[in-house]
Amino acid sequence: MKNTTYPTPPIILGLDLGTSGLRAALVKSGQILAEFSVTMPFPERDQQNSHQSVDIWQTAFDDLMSQLKQSNWTAKIDAIIADATSSSVLICNSLGQAISQALMYDDKRAQPQAKKIAQVAPINSAARGPNSSLAKLMWLAEQTKPQTDHFIQHQIDWLNFQLCGVQNITDENNALKLGYDSINQLWPQWVSELCPYALPKVVSAGSLLGTVSSKLVKKWQFQASTQVFAGTTDSIAAFLASGASQVGDAVTALGSTLAIKQLSNTPLFASEYGIYSHKLNHKWLVGGASNAGGAVLLAHFSLEKLEALIPQLNVQQPTGLACYPLTHTGERFPIADPNLKPMIPKTDSDTQRLQALIEGLVEVEYQAYEKLETLGAPKLNRLFAVGGGTRNQAWCQLRALRMPATIAKPISQSAAFGVTRLIDPTTIQGNTL
Repeated sequence: MKNTTYPTPPIILGLDLGTSGLRAALVKSGQILAEFSVTMPFPERDQQNSHQSVDIWQTAFDDLMSQLKQSNWTAKIDAIIADATSSSVLICNSLGQAISQALMYDDKRAQPQAKKIAQVAPINSAARGPNSSLAKLMWLAEQTKPQTDHFIQHQIDWLNFQLCGVQNITDENNALKLGYDSINQLWPQWVSELCPYALPKVVSAGSLLGTVSSKLVKKWQFQASTQVFAGTTDSIAAFLASGASQVGDAVTALGSTLAIKQLSNTPLFASEYGIYSHKLNHKWLVGGASNAGGAVLLAHFSLEKLEALIPQLNVQQPTGLACYPLTHTGERFPIADPNLKPMIPKTDSDTQRLQALIEGLVEVEYQAYEKLETLGAPKLNRLFAVGGGTRNQAWCQLRALRMPATIAKPISQSAAFGVTRLIDPTTIQGNTL
């Protein structure tokens, strides 16, 4: 079909559904026109369990649509694309109604199922481990007997169903932890044999899914021609929000933990370090995550204390104190050691201890990129940072001194904005699935 472009740039709605809220960005010509958000209660967590009722997502979705309608935006939107938390999954019926709670990304109850997967899955498969989508779905199947009209829904699939009514279709990034082979673009036989449900059709991120449902047109006054595109995971959307776009560009996300992603021409899988790759257009995002992160600072200092101490640090004068800033025993990346113990410097000086902890975080990040390059990732080019850690000036200054790359300023910290960068505006109204 011949592409039909707009005489004026289209308005794209980006949606970011996470564990604590649903956020929206309205984007035109790469610029944010308006932003909206709805907060949600955190998932219920106890020991290995972490789950959330889909009713919470539905309430947030309806509240956000109401905000958009009241602000007279819905009738102006030409395209919609969303991201959501990877490996948060549930079971639904043919009407799209949830028949289970959503097991969240950090749920670990599927230990027995993970052992079954480990017996047949390749060593580098992202479906290994109790956190994987496949393990969780196998656990859900044992609680709710699978029926022919039961389907898998990742959190993003649930959201796409609300938008355009598509069923049993997912994007290749969210499919990775279900066992999808992103290199050969297929479902391996061992996944088909283990998964108790029909495996979804997999499309590339940014593919056209269809047009908005009649419900969105009738209830929220969307245009019937508004197109819905397949999105991606929240972490990839955050990567895109930064502006990273060249091979070698990388994004460090410092929140409770430290996660990194780097753009590469070739994939890299090393499960022993928790490293795997997502396909992104014709390139790959390689990455891993450390157990170190901002949580260790809050384990030793209150937020108020941190805000008072950080301006007092002298980053030009290293403490020289050995430090590996973990909150608990065990590390995934760049050191793979479940028995690695936290190394917290002993000193009576709060400023010295805080600076040593931040120096430790920077050293972990340095070693992480060094490990990626050793394993075959490209040499660092530009380095962006996102997450709450970017408000820590001492961390930013120490990274600039230590990291062997150009420190670049992100375009945005908004994943809802980032996911819209998957769409080529000139293709809106012209693609078919």
